[in-house]
Amino acid sequence: MAPTYEIEHLLLAQPSIRTVAGVDEVGRGAWAGPVTVCAVVTDLSEPPAGLTDSKQVSAARRGPLAAELDGWAAGVGFGEATHTEIDTLGMTEALRRAARRALESLPVRPDAVILDGKHDYIGPPWPVRLEVRGDAASISVAAASVLAKVRRDAYMATIGCHAYGFAENAGYPSPIHQETLAELGPTAHHRLSWSYLDDLPKWRHLKRHRDPLAGEGQATLFG
Repeated sequence: MAPTYEIEHLLLAQPSIRTVAGVDEVGRGAWAGPVTVCAVVTDLSEPPAGLTDSKQVSAARRGPLAAELDGWAAGVGFGEATHTEIDTLGMTEALRRAARRALESLPVRPDAVILDGKHDYIGPPWPVRLEVRGDAASISVAAASVLAKVRRDAYMATIGCHAYGFAENAGYPSPIHQETLAELGPTAHHRLSWSYLDDLPKWRHLKRHRDPLAGEGQATLFG
């Protein structure tokens, strides 16, 4: 089913809410690169044809669709947290910072947020409505998912490290990424606090150990 404005309308029915932003992230499960969050505000008009969860949009269609969304949306904001922030702070805090950067860069401050997923990593002062598979249910969140995906993929394609296949895998653990990582070790863009390094004896000494009080990390297995 295509996403709708049902959730947006439910929130906007509350007298205190006049503007709603849809928020989604990309890059949480990657081994290299930043995590990117996008926030989108719409005027509740009909979205570009074919809008849905970015994972259901072909790679060939995502770029043109993102260009249409950029011109259609009433407001678009992006926020990123670097691989260094992820290593230092943990993924939860990195996501919070990226999301706040995205929301604060919108041309209008939203009164409420629809956040894809089941964990509120944003927190006050924004009232957050959690929606599992929100990128398939909400037009605002679906737009955010596509725009975040296209922006981060484009960035990962520009940072070089061609042997790792970042232009194709965007830093996720594809076979070529895993094979090159085992042979050549991590690049300057890799997240060094993650557990894939535990499975690489040659490079295990590079692993960074965070303060556990800084937030929850991400466990990822190599193989």
